[in-house]
Order: sequence, then structure tokens, then C-alpha cells
Amino acid sequence: MEKIIDEELQGNSLILEPKTKNNRKLFIESYGCQMNFSDSEVVASILQKEGFNTTQNLEEADLVLVNTCSIRDKAEQTVRKRLEKYNAVKKINPKMKVGVLGCMAERLKSKFLEEEKIVDLVVGPDAYKDLPNLIKEVEEGRNAVNVILSKEETYGDISPVRLQSNGVSAFVSITRGCDNMCTFCVVPFTRGRERSRDPQSILEEVRDLAVKGYKEITLLGQNVDSYLWYGGGLKKDFKTASEIQKATATGFTNLLKMVAEDQPDMRIRFSTSNPQDMTLDVIKLMSQYKNICNHIHLPVQSGSDRILKEMNRLHTREEYFTLIDNIRKILPDCSISSDLIIGFPTETEEDHIDTLSLMDYVKYDFEYMYSYSDRPGTMASRKLEDDVPEEVKSQRLAEIVALQRKHSLYRTQEFLGKTVEVLIEKESKKSELEWSGRTQQNTVAVFPKEHYKIGDFVMVEILDCTSATLKGKAVK
Repeated sequence: MEKIIDEELQGNSLILEPKTKNNRKLFIESYGCQMNFSDSEVVASILQKEGFNTTQNLEEADLVLVNTCSIRDKAEQTVRKRLEKYNAVKKINPKMKVGVLGCMAERLKSKFLEEEKIVDLVVGPDAYKDLPNLIKEVEEGRNAVNVILSKEETYGDISPVRLQSNGVSAFVSITRGCDNMCTFCVVPFTRGRERSRDPQSILEEVRDLAVKGYKEITLLGQNVDSYLWYGGGLKKDFKTASEIQKATATGFTNLLKMVAEDQPDMRIRFSTSNPQDMTLDVIKLMSQYKNICNHIHLPVQSGSDRILKEMNRLHTREEYFTLIDNIRKILPDCSISSDLIIGFPTETEEDHIDTLSLMDYVKYDFEYMYSYSDRPGTMASRKLEDDVPEEVKSQRLAEIVALQRKHSLYRTQEFLGKTVEVLIEKESKKSELEWSGRTQQNTVAVFPKEHYKIGDFVMVEILDCTSATLKGKAVK
């Protein structure tokens, strides 16, 4: 399951400063996970070459694109409401064309053209290079659809345009698709089977970001720890690769080491990890390189072995505990975050208590917590009845959130009295006199501005905290 950018699933419109004088206006919004936001940067790069300059003004747009998420029903309902807004604007600007990109486009395909009369084109996650052709089809009066999933496409040859960037941190996609087939998840069906990107193209993108002044990158994928490059193609086909391909293949540990050594002054993060694929080699490597951040996002989804089996998660509760223990032993200062699904079909009160006890054992720094949402096409939707009443889901979710808030405060209080490195990202939301940045552990910290600027690494003494934010002062 992909890490969601925000618990409330926020959408962002993206702005591009063109290098050339473009005559057409593009308005693009992204919803959902980090991968969607990264994909929008690829789309902006492709369309920039087609004469599109992005705009914040929806009313003046020639082309409106919404990059969608299908991970929860709430995400899809949000997009449908946005399409209603586009429809109202299109009555004022009839020349405006509207397209749906991403996972929701892949899931609904041509149904979108039938259900949402406002939609002119539907483009899946592997078909963005076909956008110029699809736009021509639309301009000639025809609806256009391309939702063909690819065995090869990684967009490694596209230099993403950094949209609404703070100029400090950026995402670098290293894999696409997923092979795990968790019963609750639509990703294997909307983004296809797993394949990895050429490590040299990854290094080149990171180097370009370093030249442009970026201080931190996140290696991104549905399951980064299973990264495997052997010359191209699906990961599942690696077993039939030649002996030379197998001998020269690059795994995630090697890639992470390559990036860390190539850019020693840049912070390196990665997301998302799956418990069955994270190895001790990765954890040990993190302990050896100071520029690899001490934070691991390690989705567990449930604390119950029975529910984990129903989810087709390839780890048990005890195996997860062993991994957590190894992380704590090798990386004592490492923060750990997670994803949890509450109210999965057949979940009992005993299963729920198992999840609470797992949380008490780990004491996560933060979590992304959701009630189960039936997703059409998944194995859970086909085989299991969504039988946990909504009021029970809500009650259990409230208990989970309350416990996590307690654990988050416990973790931030561990910083009190310590001096930590903070990378300044932006002005604090609550005070124009303070900077806001993140520690290596991905915890937000605020402190007085003084003479510092965005992009600076600053040593900050932590004097106070909430469950989500550290408060301190810069140490000379």
C-alpha cells in the first residue's frame, strides 16, 4: 500500500515556470500518494515540450488534468467532486479539455467517458508519453483513452519538472508497479507488475538535483526494498534472466550505497518498505552512512496474524517484531512509521486488540491510519464481505488514533534536551518569525529564524514539543 501524502488526502495544483514561451495553458492537480505527485512532474515535463505552460487559474486553462488515486473510496469521491467543478468551468470556457490520469483512470478506463461526460481523455500511469497523441485526438473531436499497462516503462529517460518545489527536497522514482498482491490493494491492477529503473539514470537525476541546490532526496516506489535492475523488464522475469544479467544485477542495498557515496552532502531517504523485503543489509548500510536518514516507513497494516493472512501480507506478527528489534539494535536513533487498516473484513475485537498491543510494542513515531474501504477488483472485494459495521470501524479507528497520539508524544519527548540537525524547508505555518524543517528522523522542528535561510542545515537544541512538532533554538 502506498504511503498517502496526507491523512485527509489533499490535492495540490502544480505550477511550472516554462523555459520556453508556451502558448497553451495547463492546470494539473494531484491527489493521493507520493508517486502520483512524482508522476505529475513527469507529465508536466512531457507537455512542456508540447507548448503547455502551467497555470494556477483553472478558468483560463486550455487543458485540465487530475492525477487520481484509487487506494480508498474517499479518494475517488474527492476526484468526482473536482470533476463537477471542472464541468461548471467548462460551460464558461467550452474550449477547455479535461483529462483523468493515474490509478482511477486505469481502474475505470472507458467508463469514465460514459459516466463523466466532462472527461475528454483517460490516461493510465504507463501511458503518459502518449499524451501528445491523445491530446491531438481530443482536439480533432474524438475522446481518447490509453490505459495499456507496460512491462518496461519507468520514465527513466524523462527529466521531471520540479513543481511547487521548495528547492530543498525532491522525489526520485526508482520502481513502478507492485507484485505483492495484498488482497486490499488496487496498485498491482492500476500500476501493473513491478519493474525497476536503470541505476545510472537514477544517479544522473540525483546529480542534477544536487547541481540545482537540492539538499535531500527520497528514493520512491511502491516497494523500494525489492528494487532489482538486471537490464530492464519485470522483476518476476528475473528467474529467466541470463547468467550475466544475474551476476551484474543491482539490488536496493547496492543502489542505496551508490547514491549515498555519490552525494555525501545530500540527505537520502526512501519509501515505501515492505517488511518481507527489508533486509539486515539495508539496516546495516544505514548505520554506516550519516547521510542516509534514520527513518523507515514500514507498513504493518494489522497486528493480527489471522488478518495479515487474509490480507495476503507476507509477514507474521513475530517476524515483524524481529525486524523492529533488529532496527532498534542496529539503529537506536531510527524513527519508524507505519500504515494501518482498521475494520478489514472479518476483523474481530480480538484482532483489534492484537493491533493495539503491536502498537504498544513498537511505539511508532507516526502512522497513517484508515478504515477499510472496499475496492472493486481486489481479491478482498471478490472473496470477502465488508462485514465490520461502520460504527465499529469508527470506534476502533478512534482508539487507534488516540493511542498513536500518545506514542507520538512519547517519541517527540525523547528529543527534549538533545541537539539535532534540522534541514530548513519553509517558514513555520504558525509564525513568520520561525523556520520549519525536519530532523533525520523525519520529525518536524521549528525554531527562530535569526540569520538562517531555507536549505540550511542547522543544529537545534530541542526545548519543548507537541505530539507532532519539536520546538527549539539554533545552537551557535
